[in-house]
Amino acid sequence: MDLEIKGVAASPRSQTQPFSGRKKPLKQGWTSESWTIQNPCSPVVPRLDLGSLVDSDDEEQNVIPENLPAPTGKYKLKYQQYKTEMKEGYKQYSQRNAEKTKSNITCQPFPRNKTEEKSVQGEEPIEDDLTTLDRKALLQQGYADNPYSALWSARKSDAEIVAAERKKQTVAEQMMIDHLSRAVISDPEQNFTSGTRSPGTLPDPKMAPVGFRKRTLHETKIRTHSTLTENVLSNKLQFDGRIISRNGHDTCRELIGFFFTHDQSLTVYEYRQFGKNRTNVLPFIQKNIYSHQRGRRKGKQYQLGDFYIGANLTFLSSDHPSLPESVKENALLILRITNVDQIALDSLKTASEEHGDDVTSQEANDRLVFKAIQDALKVKLHKRGVRILTGLGKYFRQLDKEGNGHLDKADFKQALKLFHLEVSEKDFESSWLILNDSGSDKVDYGEFKRAIIGEMNEYRKSFVRKAFMKLDFNKTGSVPIIDIRKCYCAKKHPQVISGHSTEEEIKSSFLETLKDARSKSDEVSYCEFEDYYEGLSVGIVDDEDFVNIVRTPWGI
Repeated sequence: MDLEIKGVAASPRSQTQPFSGRKKPLKQGWTSESWTIQNPCSPVVPRLDLGSLVDSDDEEQNVIPENLPAPTGKYKLKYQQYKTEMKEGYKQYSQRNAEKTKSNITCQPFPRNKTEEKSVQGEEPIEDDLTTLDRKALLQQGYADNPYSALWSARKSDAEIVAAERKKQTVAEQMMIDHLSRAVISDPEQNFTSGTRSPGTLPDPKMAPVGFRKRTLHETKIRTHSTLTENVLSNKLQFDGRIISRNGHDTCRELIGFFFTHDQSLTVYEYRQFGKNRTNVLPFIQKNIYSHQRGRRKGKQYQLGDFYIGANLTFLSSDHPSLPESVKENALLILRITNVDQIALDSLKTASEEHGDDVTSQEANDRLVFKAIQDALKVKLHKRGVRILTGLGKYFRQLDKEGNGHLDKADFKQALKLFHLEVSEKDFESSWLILNDSGSDKVDYGEFKRAIIGEMNEYRKSFVRKAFMKLDFNKTGSVPIIDIRKCYCAKKHPQVISGHSTEEEIKSSFLETLKDARSKSDEVSYCEFEDYYEGLSVGIVDDEDFVNIVRTPWGI
């Protein structure tokens, strides 16, 4: 039954909206007019005065009290740091916008670096015989145009320095414990009595045998032959090292060594880390006096001048039975010094003045021979380094039928001819006489490649090793290609940021160039991974540019 409501005053609200507040039917005896009288409602909704919500002028003037204390130096420093960070962030934001605008105006199919700008201007024709593989490899150089922020890089660098110093301190403490206390406590003579009773008398039944008693260092009465003290061992030079090997697991071992000036001896320890918190420090080469095993200094004892970044320490594997089996497969163990405590080195050199001999001048002449060959090949390898070096390493591994890494002179000549690396006959013979110091008519092809073509410095190699160790979390020396595809990130590539390429295109170009270096289709070894970045390093002049190329896609 439809009811018509009467007697309700007209209002804007009632005109725009029909009445719909009553859903139940009216009770018996009630009319619509009487229901309205019993339930009065406001005909007009009052307006909200927003002006009353605003603070008055008097209240705004009294917000900051006048008797506030002056800010302390701590808060001033925080404010200054915040101001510096904001300025640096705005500067980087402006640079990124400028680069993005420039890339949108001039769209280039490949990343433009300093050398390419010269070729565009007509100074040097570089794009003459580049293959598709070379062009795809050059895409990786684009990461150098998008460097890490200075603030983030500084913070991460500080954290790495703290972790490295903590690691070195742990190894140094373990070394001191080994040489000062372990030799005394584990002395086998402590299991026997020291002649206090005659041979015919029985031991005291109330006293336990010496071998079962709890012994501490200050209670022992055994006099050892060692005269080492903490002051004597403190006169040492600490250095970091790595193994030069074709085995990726051995190459990634973290070695820390010590050279003692009081007796010209040295020892090397290996630092192992299991997970995030568990670590172990074990002796790798026992403390002893050693000599050079090859080169111009063969047979000469190691001295303080032999320890510098890039120097090689050689040992006979047969003299160290405790070495891992993979290391003992090679007759010669070669350790490359990657870092040296420069402050300790300078102070020790001042205290002990060593005079150079004729061997140093001969070594300098050998370096000049190799440098002349490397400078001649650098032009050829400038933009083709990845293709040539990865192919050359793969070719050497195919020729190495015995698996010992040694090839003869004819194999090396054939390889240089095959990859169009022109070396004069005089330079080749001179280099062969230097490398073939053993007279066996065979040379390790890794050493030959490092001498003829050169190698990147230890600073660059440290980041290549970090990237590979992040991929090789099982420490097997090789990484499945599936893991490389998962870990490689191309989000920060300039062409991806500008929209000229996709992440998958940049990733595919990297995997295709790496495919040419692989001996196995499903995995990449450390040697192949290093050869790739070795070839990429030839065309990069600045170390920080190369570090950005390695660090950005791998997130290290």
